[in-house]
Amino acid sequence: MKRLEGKTAMVTGGAAGIGRAVATVFASQGAKVVVSDVNEKVGSEVVSDIHKQGGSGFFVKQDVTSEAQWAEVMETVVRKAGPLHVLVNNAGVTERGDAETISLEDWNAILDVNLNGVFLGTQYGIKTMKETGGGAIINISSALGLVGDANCSAYSASKGGVRLFTKSAALLCGREGYGIRVNSIHPGVIRTAMMEDGLAKAEDPDAELQRYIAWHPIGYLGEPEDIAYGAVYLASDEARFVTGSELVIDGGWTAN
Repeated sequence: MKRLEGKTAMVTGGAAGIGRAVATVFASQGAKVVVSDVNEKVGSEVVSDIHKQGGSGFFVKQDVTSEAQWAEVMETVVRKAGPLHVLVNNAGVTERGDAETISLEDWNAILDVNLNGVFLGTQYGIKTMKETGGGAIINISSALGLVGDANCSAYSASKGGVRLFTKSAALLCGREGYGIRVNSIHPGVIRTAMMEDGLAKAEDPDAELQRYIAWHPIGYLGEPEDIAYGAVYLASDEARFVTGSELVIDGGWTAN
């Protein structure tokens, strides 16, 4: 039996990178996958690929910073797919900027997606799942939610916020007996388009890439599937005793 057989799972930011890998691997493990993204074209292509591989799912266009859209999307998911069992709050953005020079506009833009989007997703996930038998919420944080970097002030703040907000939500769900587990995943540097965009903005992209690699004692960067298989575990019944926890998948970065 596949590890997510019979479950409906929603993945925000599912059109690319980690989100795309999570959606694809979830489908391969038997889940019906709802791919959420602002990019309708690419998100629909992910669903098409899932169908070609024999999986099941559909696409919803969504801006995770809009509370109204969260309400609409959750209603659509339950109407079209039945109870929601797994929600992966993955949508995120990054921007280089240290504490001295980052603009308030850039700071707010990053926190709006990375932290407010996760807050809204978790809140609406709880409201939905508690009425339909519980489930698992997985919030994608970062190794930079555990340690700092001088050049990523807003990103680090947002991902650190995700870490502790996740614990708070887990405690609430446990206390209230909702049957909802809430955990965070903390990736190291993963080879995605977002990583490549960050490198392109560096003064010396090659030197920056070597700096990234040097953060990881394992000696290389991660791939999106490395995170996806961690998410499969947290989404599955194998993790029934895991809540309020951090799954660190960072090549040893934060072990230093």
